[in-house]
Amino acid sequence: MRDSRREALTAYLFLLPNFVGFVVFTAGPVLASLYLAFTRWDLFSPPSWVGLRNFSGLLGFSRTSEDSTSILGLFRVPYAANDPFFWQYLYNTGYMMLAIPFTLMGSLALALALNRRMRGMVVYRTLYFMPTITAGVAVLVLWKWLYNTDLGLINTILSRAGVEHPPDWLGSSSWSKPALMLMGLVMGVGGTSMILYLAALQGVPRDLYEAAEIDGASGFQQFLRITWPLIAPTTFFLGIMSIIGGFQGGFMQAYVMTGGGPAGSTTTMEYYIYQKAFTVFNMGYASAIAWVLFVIILGFSLATWKYGGRSVQYH
Repeated sequence: MRDSRREALTAYLFLLPNFVGFVVFTAGPVLASLYLAFTRWDLFSPPSWVGLRNFSGLLGFSRTSEDSTSILGLFRVPYAANDPFFWQYLYNTGYMMLAIPFTLMGSLALALALNRRMRGMVVYRTLYFMPTITAGVAVLVLWKWLYNTDLGLINTILSRAGVEHPPDWLGSSSWSKPALMLMGLVMGVGGTSMILYLAALQGVPRDLYEAAEIDGASGFQQFLRITWPLIAPTTFFLGIMSIIGGFQGGFMQAYVMTGGGPAGSTTTMEYYIYQKAFTVFNMGYASAIAWVLFVIILGFSLATWKYGGRSVQYH
């Protein structure tokens, strides 16, 4: 009995550092942000309780003069959002997430190419994964130079190709979001998604392909009937994680490359939280935004899990 208690005590002692770290750096800040979401706090004076005022200011609509607010340019309603920036930046975040399906398709295509048996394949796999472990700020500075209007490589190529007025990629509200979305797509292919797809492909039994070849199945038929169903759990997992990461992403790109501009066209929800918390020091409002974003992410994740998981078979 004493030995079992001693073993249990030893196990608890080993778990204690992780538990303390979780409470101090994860659970504590989460609970603190939940409390702050119902307060007004500027980091200097004590928090003051405001109830649901932060959430009503964030999500509420106020009645204004008629014909005041346009809905998609089709009709007008006599209501205006209390915080129009929230909806604009939520749209920006969703726009950036349009690259997710293309990123997953590119990662799968690259994994299929790297799954072949040929000399030097380990070197190719390493080269394609190396940009992922490169410092993010350094990569973004490089992309900022590529997008430079006058000296950037992209506009230089376009000018030599006959384009008289190349786009102002990061200085135009019309081009800034597509530019960052394209950058995210290119940076996303060849990273963790590619590694997970490659691991899933290597887990597919070779006997299935050999049997399909004997039956006369083409390469596309083998992919459609064998590869795709067996790697569906990986695709499902990457889809959910990409959605979560998409809602939480965009801060570094906006901070380093555009500052959220021009005219807020590249400000995402994460960068908006940063602005409210550490630029105007409205910690309560920033916490409210964070919790609303959490509910949105949770809703999308549960919906994806419920409806997207029906077609996934685990083997």
